[in-house]
Amino acid sequence: MRVTICENKQDLGFQAAKLGIDAIQSAIEKQGKAVVVLSTGLSQIVMYEYLVQASIPWEKVEVFHLDEYVGLKENHKASIRGYLKAHFFDKVKSAGTFHAIQGDSKDIDAEVQRLNALIGNRKIDLLFLGIGENGHIAFNDPPANIMTTQPYIVVDLDSRNRKQQVREQWFSSLEEVPKQAISMSVQQIMKAKTIVCSVPDQRKARSVAMCLYDQISVFAPCAVLRGKEECTLLLDRPSSMLIMGDRR
Repeated sequence: MRVTICENKQDLGFQAAKLGIDAIQSAIEKQGKAVVVLSTGLSQIVMYEYLVQASIPWEKVEVFHLDEYVGLKENHKASIRGYLKAHFFDKVKSAGTFHAIQGDSKDIDAEVQRLNALIGNRKIDLLFLGIGENGHIAFNDPPANIMTTQPYIVVDLDSRNRKQQVREQWFSSLEEVPKQAISMSVQQIMKAKTIVCSVPDQRKARSVAMCLYDQISVFAPCAVLRGKEECTLLLDRPSSMLIMGDRR
């Protein structure tokens, strides 16, 4: 894993988009298409501003996404697929196939089976990622199932994660935050050829330290990223404050 400390959040978003664009273009040149997993959240907004401006034949890009809340309609402001529509698909009109997670499906188990059949043995060329304040990747909250080989799983959301969603104003109260989500598993995330992980803001400083220094365990799911050679961890100055002594 490579660690890059950017000057500010704008630069972090630019660098994340540049790495992603290079990976997508390389995949298309080599195999005629690219399979990409998109992430969401405040850490990704600037990245999308740059990504959608890229001269990429988007019709050759197949898109999955990391996670979605169980029971949430697409028109809710916290909906992951709604976020992707607003920040990516509405601006990239020619995008290829999008395999949306239907978190409001009447049969969640069947939806997970559908997603697992779709992703199957596909080679993921690029995966955009963030890290939560509790050290989660996707919605794999501690204690996370880091051993399952199922591509998508149903997970319980812990209280710290749910409180983070309220602080970020995706929901107006803790009671409104769903208690479960459909999430790409840790093992499936690690299968991606290239991972671009964006982690800005001082509130993420502890999770950055967890990623770099904590023992890999169910209580530190983000620490698995250390074992991924083609993973770039992009930080800004505030999020890197607990590791700066090692990076000067």
